[in-house]
Amino acid sequence: MRSTPPFGQRLRAELGEPRRVRTLDSSPRSHVWRAEIGGDRVVVKQLAEAPEADERYAREVAALRLAARADPPLVPRLLGTDPGRRLLVLEYVEERPPRADWVVEYAAALARLHAVPGGRTDQDAMALPVWTGPTAADVDAFLRLARALGVEPPPEARRELDALTERLAGPAARSLLHGDPCPGNDLHTADGVRFVDFEQAALGDGIVELAYLRIGFPTCWCAAAPPRSLLEAAEAAYRDAWRAATGTDLQGDLTDACAGWLLRGDALVERALREGDDHLARLVRGDWKWGTATARERLAHRLGVVSSLAADTPALRSVAHMAATLHTRVLTRWPRLHPLPAAPR
Repeated sequence: MRSTPPFGQRLRAELGEPRRVRTLDSSPRSHVWRAEIGGDRVVVKQLAEAPEADERYAREVAALRLAARADPPLVPRLLGTDPGRRLLVLEYVEERPPRADWVVEYAAALARLHAVPGGRTDQDAMALPVWTGPTAADVDAFLRLARALGVEPPPEARRELDALTERLAGPAARSLLHGDPCPGNDLHTADGVRFVDFEQAALGDGIVELAYLRIGFPTCWCAAAPPRSLLEAAEAAYRDAWRAATGTDLQGDLTDACAGWLLRGDALVERALREGDDHLARLVRGDWKWGTATARERLAHRLGVVSSLAADTPALRSVAHMAATLHTRVLTRWPRLHPLPAAPR
């Protein structure tokens, strides 16, 4: 990694020369620096050379421009871009440690992000892909997992899961989705939460990201299960913030969204390892640690959530029963599994 950001002539002319540069920690997918330009602190991010890097860069720029319409701010200001170098220059935001009830403020900010306006002909919105849910292949993998653990799925479960994937793939909502709304991608400041790292941003139904709170932050290294009191307060804060921003009550089905995340084996591994392997089949043969929890611990949590939420849902009655049976089977077969931590940090 370079010790200084690769500013070209255009960015130097627009913003000035970066000085007092300091390298910051980042994922392997990007290089990040803190610097001063014209006396102001900034953050410079460059997406590393990799497959789909150009697409991820375009997503991040479009999402930041869309989210910049929110007031109060939800993202750092985008000060400059260099598409040829996949470079972003962002306002530096002074972060502070999150409060014990951080998830409530996080949820309210997430609702405001999802409510950012962007019509079907909006250029920034048109630059974002539509969110995709679980597929028939995910259903197949989940049913194979059940059989591998000694639970024969009833025929009704297959029909219910096929119908679930159709509902989740229904007419696309136009909410701005972060794509990876993990603790750590939210900066807690004196003026509220700001979100960063929009490389996976998409358009879809915000309920699939509200579900992160219940299902344990499925795409995140920092899996967590907030206490019930905080979880309920956070979901209420999301609904209130959505209503305040849009003038409408929240639509969508939280149970469907959580069941969708249960099916996705790719949400058991870090992003670089997704696609290709059947990760649900892998965890029958062995467990692995990712961040704050193992794959089997993540699965156990998701099974428990879905069995509880779907118990009174007619459209998922067989799935709820199967999830409850699998939850018991997983905890019996691997008795040393731990619950997800209550807090991710």
